Amino acid sequence: MAKQNKQFETDAIRTQIERSQFLEHSSPLYLTSSFVFEDAEDMRASFSEEKERNIYSRFSNPNTSEFVEKICQMEGAESGYAFATGMAAVFSTFAALLDSGDHIVSSRSVFGSTHTLFTKYFPKWNIETSYFEVNEVDKIESLIQPNTKILYAESPTNPAVDILDLERL
Repeated sequence: MAKQNKQFETDAIRTQIERSQFLEHSSPLYLTSSFVFEDAEDMRASFSEEKERNIYSRFSNPNTSEFVEKICQMEGAESGYAFATGMAAVFSTFAALLDSGDHIVSSRSVFGSTHTLFTKYFPKWNIETSYFEVNEVDKIESLIQPNTKILYAESPTNPAVDILDLERL
């Protein structure tokens, strides 16, 4: 999506899903778990991903699509994803980028659920994690291995609320 020459606030309010036949001023809320199909062929094509459309709100929903489009417009991003929680976003990123045998370099100070991923679940999947202290970012390079796929840090950290120099990272 190309960044238009508008003010930030204008982008936030003007990016909107297509209006319905009712020409509403604001986007309607789609409070539904599922969507209907024209016929069995429409359903088959939708579920086989030959046709792009909303099927089930856990997969996609017009409101979620609009939210993502607004954030992308304001951030100048081409595309994005929305998650219900921060941990869902963190885990989905790890799941998309990591394979068995990979390695992560992470700051030691991370959210408890992230720590649980690193110490309880990732070892089961043969994914190793090496840690650096937030005040020792100069040691990161020595932790990188040929199989390192992710450099992970949270700022501010949890629970200490340390601020990392992200540009330096």
